[in-house]
Amino acid sequence: MPFDIVRNISIYYEIHGIGPRLLVISGTGGDLRRKPNIFDAPIAGHFEILSYDQRGLGQTSRPDIPYTMADYADDANGLLDVLGWKRCMVMGISFGGMVAQEFALRYPHRVERLVLACTSSGGEGGASYPFQELAHLPEEDYIHHVLQLSDTRRDTTWQAAKPEKFQALFDLTLAGLKVGADEPGRQIGARRQLEARAGHDTYERLPALRMPVYICGGRYDGIATPVNLEALQKQIPGARLELFDGGHLFLIQDAKAFEQIGVFLRGELDD
Repeated sequence: MPFDIVRNISIYYEIHGIGPRLLVISGTGGDLRRKPNIFDAPIAGHFEILSYDQRGLGQTSRPDIPYTMADYADDANGLLDVLGWKRCMVMGISFGGMVAQEFALRYPHRVERLVLACTSSGGEGGASYPFQELAHLPEEDYIHHVLQLSDTRRDTTWQAAKPEKFQALFDLTLAGLKVGADEPGRQIGARRQLEARAGHDTYERLPALRMPVYICGGRYDGIATPVNLEALQKQIPGARLELFDGGHLFLIQDAKAFEQIGVFLRGELDD
């Protein structure tokens, strides 16, 4: 199992595939033991992909100290140093997109191309939904809230009309939450990650980005809304924005999403 010490924490990571190098940074609660993950995606067959569990999450260390977005960016940079990846393409998903923004701003020389998926800038560009406000809810209520937020079409009318489909989504989400749930420090790490997420704000600094940037998300996302994505595009010179048929999980819901991301990463969208 691949672990390395980076900035005094043990980071779990995986590298799979052949092709141009791509660092993929996952979202809130990300854990590579949950399936499907990025290595199961259609894009996995075309790139050498590095992904990892971020601090506080998955099998990576969960120190009970304050985390900052700069810490998350520096962790990514440190991991690249340890692995000898001087430069690569970067894709950040949800919270990982926030980390990717911070990383690209702090280490622009390492980023060939940048994909920001279902994410937000914070500040005047708007923040993604504050998950810390749901932390007190019982597990069942939490899942119901998240399922409705992640796709705004799943209102009470939709749930009543499609109870079996909603139950399947509920069961899948619950199974994901159970992965590693009893491990020491799990709740501490999750709380510290949400605290860092709440402090995310790159909005005023985004115009400094000069690498090609592709912003994508779902039309029905209530967590990182289309309005938030539009704010990102306006702040990043030359950035492209594309919306797909889905919510926060649009990468799974719309097969065209990964196709277009691959097209961008290969430079086929360049003018």
